[in-house]
Amino acid sequence: MSLSKLSQFGTKHVAKGIARLTPEVFAEGSGSYVTTVEGKKLLDFTSGIGVVNLGHCHPSVTKAAQYQVGKLVHGQVNIAFHQPYLSLIESLLPLMPHKSLDTFFFWNSGAEAVEAAVKLARHATKKQNVIVMQGSYHGRTFGTMAMTRSKTIYGEGYGPLMPGVFPVPFPYCTQCSIRQQSDGKFGFENCCMDPIRQLKLLLKQQTAPSETSAIFIEPVLGEGGYVVPPAEYLAEVRKICDENNILLVADEVQCGFGRTGKMFAIEHWNVRPDILIMAKGIANGFPLSGIVSRKELMDMQKPGSMGGTYAGNAVSCAAGVAVAKAFKDEKILDNVTARGAELKAMLTALQKDPKTSKIIYDVRGLGLMVGLEFTPGSGAAAKVQAKCMEQGMLVLTTSVFDTLRFIPPLNITKDDMAKGCEIIKTAIQEVAGGAAAQ
Repeated sequence: MSLSKLSQFGTKHVAKGIARLTPEVFAEGSGSYVTTVEGKKLLDFTSGIGVVNLGHCHPSVTKAAQYQVGKLVHGQVNIAFHQPYLSLIESLLPLMPHKSLDTFFFWNSGAEAVEAAVKLARHATKKQNVIVMQGSYHGRTFGTMAMTRSKTIYGEGYGPLMPGVFPVPFPYCTQCSIRQQSDGKFGFENCCMDPIRQLKLLLKQQTAPSETSAIFIEPVLGEGGYVVPPAEYLAEVRKICDENNILLVADEVQCGFGRTGKMFAIEHWNVRPDILIMAKGIANGFPLSGIVSRKELMDMQKPGSMGGTYAGNAVSCAAGVAVAKAFKDEKILDNVTARGAELKAMLTALQKDPKTSKIIYDVRGLGLMVGLEFTPGSGAAAKVQAKCMEQGMLVLTTSVFDTLRFIPPLNITKDDMAKGCEIIKTAIQEVAGGAAAQ
């Protein structure tokens, strides 16, 4: 079947509610590339939206999954333990950002893991409300729709949504009205403290600490724009949680597993979460997610209250063990630091270049989780994305603000990063040139 017929078939029979970047049909993937049914090779700076952190079909992960398929495909967690599940816990324990995170529950998707965290937080604290950040993304299931605040599209028309969810501002410096009015005289005390003030006010006006179970936060805002908070912010949130008997939940579905140059993003600020949510890169493409917390909280749940038919699938867990080993053996975090510096250097140079600076509003990010926000009103993100696609490269827009996000595989080679940077640079220069001509 030709590409056009395959695309027509997909358009007719795949749910319209699924948006997509391109009508191309992928046939295979290897490393930093995907290949279409027509043989077109595309450099992938999306990594399946941060899922294949070790690149497509990583050899050792593939080998581990293939072996497990021949041993045990499905070992139902409500019936018995299975070895890959326990081996994955053993592999992950040394990687946790705090030693208190020692008890795990694995599920399938990131959204399911978020809902598992909500269940744990409500049950452990006996309090019903949760606080989320403006711009946050936690999923598209019924419960997580209420928590996702990055775009209205995710919950529009599906209400009434889960009650007991209260949003508070996230410190998004380039969109901060205080910063924009301060003539450059800004800092944590007179600018970035405002979200902390708003959080304290929320606890006084809308959801009392006695009714608030948890604060859910992405240490680096994901779908909301790849926004990195100020250094002091997360420590202040931790302090508020401690003072009010509220659990701090770190949603590291997108920013975890090496994406920011640390195994988990919250390590950049040395802040302890009560619950850590993980998914995406945990098994490099095999469906797997999880939460980890301290045993005293997890042990409050009655046996049978947690579970799921495919929760902690044996093949996915085996892949997860191979992922953890590859991070160590292949020094993945070192590569993230080096390649991320190269990507940001290229973007920062364009931000300073008079020929392109007029359309670039901000360059930000950690490791290989990099956001490029364009000047408001320019509409440049979609244009640059289209030009990258023309040159054989996949990139994604994000946020309600005009932003591109770059999520290449964490083991991308120096040559492939250079190739990607050149494509991005050319696309931005062409869009900036077109804007100048107008």
